Amino acid sequence: MANVNVKLFANLREIAQTSSLSITGDTVKDVLLSLTEQYPPLKELIFESGDELKLCGYINVFLNGNNIKHMEGMDTVLNDGDEMGVFPPVSGG
Repeated sequence: MANVNVKLFANLREIAQTSSLSITGDTVKDVLLSLTEQYPPLKELIFESGDELKLCGYINVFLNGNNIKHMEGMDTVLNDGDEMGVFPPVSGG
């Protein structure tokens, strides 16, 4: 299992009351599941409702600066020291 630094932004950070934490997992999905187990209110913001685990369309997850949508999605394999950022929609002006 890889030890990954997860950074949370905007309302995700407010709900978890932390901007970053260390989580272990083999894939992006493993880490996101661990994150939502530790902070249950995040589950409805990160995953779509239903049986299949699918990211909400407006959530962006970056691994070492690259969007996982351009990689293997939630099945992207992690390595020790990877940095994952979880971004909700942001607006402002």
